[in-house]
Amino acid sequence: MTEAFIYDAVRTPRGKGRSDGSLHEITPLALSSQVLAAVRDRNNIDSAEIEDVAFGCVSPVGEQGAVITRTAIMNAGYAETTSGIQVNRFCASGLEAANIAAAKVMAGECDLAVGGGVESMSRVPMGSDGGAWPVDPQSAFRNYFVPQGVSADLIATKYGLSRDDLDAYSVESHKRATKAWEEGRFDKSILPVKDIMGVTVLDRDETIRPDTNMQSLGALNPAFAMMGENFGFDGVAQQRYPEVEKIKHVHHAGNSSGIVDGAAAILIGNKEIGERLGLKPRARIRSMASIGSEPTIMLTGPEFAARKALKRAGMTEKDIDLYELNEAFAAVVLRFMQALDVDHDIINVNGGAIAMGHPLGATGAMILGTMVDELERSNKETSLVTLCIGGGMGTATIIERV
Repeated sequence: MTEAFIYDAVRTPRGKGRSDGSLHEITPLALSSQVLAAVRDRNNIDSAEIEDVAFGCVSPVGEQGAVITRTAIMNAGYAETTSGIQVNRFCASGLEAANIAAAKVMAGECDLAVGGGVESMSRVPMGSDGGAWPVDPQSAFRNYFVPQGVSADLIATKYGLSRDDLDAYSVESHKRATKAWEEGRFDKSILPVKDIMGVTVLDRDETIRPDTNMQSLGALNPAFAMMGENFGFDGVAQQRYPEVEKIKHVHHAGNSSGIVDGAAAILIGNKEIGERLGLKPRARIRSMASIGSEPTIMLTGPEFAARKALKRAGMTEKDIDLYELNEAFAAVVLRFMQALDVDHDIINVNGGAIAMGHPLGATGAMILGTMVDELERSNKETSLVTLCIGGGMGTATIIERV
């Protein structure tokens, strides 16, 4: 099978996903168009060489609907021969889109493709697309549906993770993100976002709080206690997990991922196209995997996706130099570290979504690009990138620096 290489990665900064966020005035079409234009222009590529683009988008309605990928391709001035597909695998959509692009290259369907994603959470709120999973009784009852925040609290309770554990992890996320920006670790991939007049509106992740500490986090109220206790979702979770006597509600706004806007694009191709176009490969895709997992606890999928990707690559957990797991909730990362015996020193080394936010459809592509940069910066060889997913799934990708 043909090998797939990552030739470039770009992302926007993440802007607060509210009406007062810096990217609120920038449409998802503009965010998508700017990263697509950048990946073309930075590499001096005739866009006709890019055969297909896959973009993740978790709420593909309104101005994010109607296959925004294809609309962005045209808006960015690409050749009309470049096709586009919109991908929704919830939080892993951006990584899944990159995996689709890589798979097309590996299968020989494309020589050069782009994977990425976009989410403007300030303009198209999370959940705008609805869905049967939480509201149709046939689904909700059968699958013991609970909201993700209750699932995160269930993980913390079941696996013995205290609020102090979660808050300490979250403080470190902000510290690492602050240090990464101070040291210019994101400089290679960050694309400042411009408005219609060409004025830069954001050139730095907007939600990092360098002064975050245990005291400030300790003052925050649990975010999902009312949902679990008053709306009955704790009881639903306990029906599925009767060994859990009482769910401890330990997640809050400070140890959960932030709501933000952003977009990202990853340029992926085979060896021959890179040589013909004068592109330097930066990383090779070693393996990819997606799995389904138990849907009530929901967010433990990265453990199983990682193991599947490792097996496919003929590797073990100890063969990975750097891990990157989306910080949807602090308990997700801490449980993954428990399950795979991963040291905190080698996971999310530049901080994560607790500090910088989680633009749902774009995050997977963003953190994949972050790992390409970090492998080069730290002179490491291998990285495993993974995300938890709503409904009980996980997606993982292993890359190797070239």
